[in-house]
Amino acid sequence: MSETELVLRSTRVVTPEGTRAASVAIARGTITAVLPHDEPLPEGAVLEDFGDDVLLPGLVDTHVHVNDPGRAEWEGFWTATRAAAAGGITTLVDMPLNSLPPTTTVDHLRTKRRAAAGRTHVDVGFWGGALPDNVNDLRPLHEAGVLGFKAFLSPSGVDEFPHLDQDGLARSLAEIAGFGGLLVVHAEDPRHLDAAPQRSGPRYADFLASRPRHAEDTAIASLIDQARRLDARVHVLHLSSGDALPLIAAAKADGVRVTAETCPHYLTLTAEEVPDGASEFKCCPPIREAANQDLLWQALADGTVDCVVTDHSPSTADLKTGDFATAWGGISGLQLSLAAVWTGARGRGHGLADVVHWMSTRTAALVGLDRKGAVEAGRDADFAVLAPDETFTVDPAALHHRNPVTAYTGRTLRGVVKSTWLRGERIFHDGEFTEPKGRLLTRPR
Repeated sequence: MSETELVLRSTRVVTPEGTRAASVAIARGTITAVLPHDEPLPEGAVLEDFGDDVLLPGLVDTHVHVNDPGRAEWEGFWTATRAAAAGGITTLVDMPLNSLPPTTTVDHLRTKRRAAAGRTHVDVGFWGGALPDNVNDLRPLHEAGVLGFKAFLSPSGVDEFPHLDQDGLARSLAEIAGFGGLLVVHAEDPRHLDAAPQRSGPRYADFLASRPRHAEDTAIASLIDQARRLDARVHVLHLSSGDALPLIAAAKADGVRVTAETCPHYLTLTAEEVPDGASEFKCCPPIREAANQDLLWQALADGTVDCVVTDHSPSTADLKTGDFATAWGGISGLQLSLAAVWTGARGRGHGLADVVHWMSTRTAALVGLDRKGAVEAGRDADFAVLAPDETFTVDPAALHHRNPVTAYTGRTLRGVVKSTWLRGERIFHDGEFTEPKGRLLTRPR
């Protein structure tokens, strides 16, 4: 009898070799083979035929603020992972801040894992945090299984997670480079932010002026210099400034170990369309102009920008005031990321294989999750089934995020996730969820 337990079949399966009609054989939660579409069903195997709906590898979102424990009223593991599953995301990596305590010591990591245990609908990994006073905690956190370390070069917005100055960056990066780790960085220069005009009120133009592009450009240049000096591996988080792209491209050409990400909101929303007072659009760095957005899309196409992640950073509705200076800075879009990026990508001539490359294959590779990110033998049987031509209009009340606040309200997006699968088990289907089956991941050794 064949060991194959399940076969998923579609006329459109996105594989590393291209999109084709195929049957995907699965045993014990692992893809065992990608076979021709009309391959006879192995004896004893169950068949799920998706017709013309597209079978994608489950997305891997490496930039999510779950905020649990401590600020679970902002999100929480239960709601975040349900929203992820509904959006075709099968793995997410939780950022170390906005929870209390932040993930900056091994004890704090244990607290985080206890909060998540048994409450995750998708697989969850964890970032550690690099602070001015925790250099001695970085190696123990690495050995305890965090996938890398997050640092800010400007104030983070929460007192318990202070930023690194240039000396602190050098110390932390030298320590992380010493054990072959990865530092991911919120790169805005505080001197440029302090020098920019700071005006309270509802005008988006005032907020945009308070977070100028050159704050990003300067911080990225200094990060690249440190990485070059130490032969360290660094990653630029949520890139919004198109002016920084030549710096990153030149560094990559010189062999500096730098990668970069951008986010769905930078690719699909523009400063010109943000209404005054609509602080659900506030994030740091900010959503910039349409011409800048064009540069980000081009950088994805040419490989200067490696991947697309949500930077899902929700809050309660009362923190999204009409004053851009005081409102919480963060976009809530975890469930909508695939549809938002596919809508934008399709309009610019990209295919679903490109979206998979940016949102699954490259993100899995970033954090070393070599069982994720592709439909091929030996990988986890994690999938999203997408009806790519169906559309929907975003109703925040219908989302699975804890709080019904999103910058995508009222937008029509293309691409409906019909079902999501984790290690060969269907965890989401037509709006319904199974009991949580997610695992807590540690860094592969």
